[in-house]
Amino acid sequence: MKMKNLVKAAVVAVVALVVVLGSPVTTFANGGDSTKTTVSEEKVNVMYLGTKENNVVFRVTYDNPSAEKFTLLIKNDAGDVVFRKQFADAHFAKVVYFSQDGQDTHPTFVIRDSNNNEIVRKFAINTQIIESIVVTKL
Repeated sequence: MKMKNLVKAAVVAVVALVVVLGSPVTTFANGGDSTKTTVSEEKVNVMYLGTKENNVVFRVTYDNPSAEKFTLLIKNDAGDVVFRKQFADAHFAKVVYFSQDGQDTHPTFVIRDSNNNEIVRKFAINTQIIESIVVTKL
């Protein structure tokens, strides 16, 4: 009976030792990961592409080599979020269309990483209607 208790105590001691020594190593491995990147100015690009079928077109790209999760937010003039989606692409690219309804619009694009670091790009879409009149003699 003493032998069984001694074996149990040895097993418990080994498991406790593994837990105690394994936890700091695991914590260091997750927290000290030097490949983890944060969102930065040079990694985010929002470009106006033009118009298509009465829409204003933008292309959003984000170079995310570690494929960390991030969120793309698009806000309207009032600051309301009109689009929110999470991605984890290493080389993210998305084309975004805004309806061109004749009013000026000020969309804001936000890329936010898992640490709540964010890059913001703001635009103003000003619509001008030019009327051209041609008179010909009949």
